[in-house]
Amino acid sequence: MALALPSRAYDLQMLGRPVDRARDQGWVYGLPPGITSAQWPLDPVTGFPLMHGFTLLLPEDYRVHGEDIVALSFFATAPDHNDGGAPDDPEVREAVMARTPHPRLSRMTDILDYGYAALLLTRAEYDGPFATPPAPLALATAERPRWLDVGGACAFCEAAPPFARKMLGGSPRADLAETRAIALAPRADDPNAGKGPQDEHVRSNPPTGYQPYYYYAGGKPGRDNFRLHDWSKDHAPNHLGGTMRPCQAVPEMSPFYVEFEEYFGGYNFGGGNAQLDFNQMKFDWACG
Repeated sequence: MALALPSRAYDLQMLGRPVDRARDQGWVYGLPPGITSAQWPLDPVTGFPLMHGFTLLLPEDYRVHGEDIVALSFFATAPDHNDGGAPDDPEVREAVMARTPHPRLSRMTDILDYGYAALLLTRAEYDGPFATPPAPLALATAERPRWLDVGGACAFCEAAPPFARKMLGGSPRADLAETRAIALAPRADDPNAGKGPQDEHVRSNPPTGYQPYYYYAGGKPGRDNFRLHDWSKDHAPNHLGGTMRPCQAVPEMSPFYVEFEEYFGGYNFGGGNAQLDFNQMKFDWACG
């Protein structure tokens, strides 16, 4: 039976403390749960493990893959491997793709051909122990990413102080397992909950009734006439479903998506933000 469309969107907050797995909604940085080292996705560009960005426990109305799939883990190109465009080494790519994947692994690429991945997790996997990153391929020649030595949180803090310390609630430990907890709260008012984001001027699918978060006073486009709808003013930048605020064009996605900022995992999005549609397994980011 198809899952009903969600009637709520949720704001996600990265707290300034490590995760308490008994009460939090997941975690940012750190390590993914419940998988073996062999199931950890490698980067097809470099042959190193992709960096774990976050693991999110989905509320029941966002469990689009069935009630037994309760969470997802997102993996990204390490920021120190993301600079200007992905080189292509067919030997590395073929070796990575020849590995036996996790049964619910989805791989994605961005406009620069860098690699990303998402794992859909069962309850047993989500409750399982933190995974150990695998060794890189013997073919790997890129410089070792910093997160593999100090953890994603510490690596991000080293790269972007003092902004990172503010977002992380202080200086994180140099530890692969260092996390920041995720808190979830329903948005009080979001007319786009349950509606797939789309730009009405360039959409390729039938209209979903999605509304932009802004309008132009008097119906006249222009900087001086730009206004925010009152219902959008208290929306958090990291969120599950509902109204999207991409840094550039609106990517057309299903209602089952998460939007997040660079600090929500420590990425290089050129100062912008990203969106992951975990129903259709589409990924997009744009610089600020």
